Amino acid sequence: MKYVIRGNNLEVTDALRDFVEKKLSRLEKYFDTPPSAEAHVVLSVLRDEHKVEVTIPFPGLLVRAEESSKDMYASVDLVVEKLERQIRKYKTKVNRKFRQDASLRAQFRENSPDFKPSATVVEEEPELEIVRTKRFNLKPMDMEEAILQMDMLGHNFFVFSNAATDQVNVVYKRKDGKYGLIEPE
Repeated sequence: MKYVIRGNNLEVTDALRDFVEKKLSRLEKYFDTPPSAEAHVVLSVLRDEHKVEVTIPFPGLLVRAEESSKDMYASVDLVVEKLERQIRKYKTKVNRKFRQDASLRAQFRENSPDFKPSATVVEEEPELEIVRTKRFNLKPMDMEEAILQMDMLGHNFFVFSNAATDQVNVVYKRKDGKYGLIEPE
């Protein structure tokens, strides 16, 4: 895995870079072959809060986590633990749910190294008050996988192509902690 490490209000020293790379390399143990993805790491300091944001676009899966604490090294440890939990949870659900379907299971312990970015961000003119447009391929999946993807991204909604109906659906997290589904008539 390649690492793109950037610092905001912070100089990324060689020791800090080595520490981040060493900790993130622990994630490679979940794959047969090291993923060809780039891990994007942003380290920032704002008013004594040391924040670490990590985004890793694996084929068919985007893993993202952020943590902050009073110490940068502690923040790195926390974010790596969070990423490991997410990958373990996803791997377990995928292996349990898709025992016959090799397309998703192939990422874990049978990983194919080809990588295709899942989202492209395009800046728009401010005339229409649209700040950003995201374009991505809608991968067919069921509601449970869509909820899992939404939780892993840390978002409160997720747009997906429903494998059962071949229609575009949206799952969202309600204020009471439960989930909702929006589907066309």
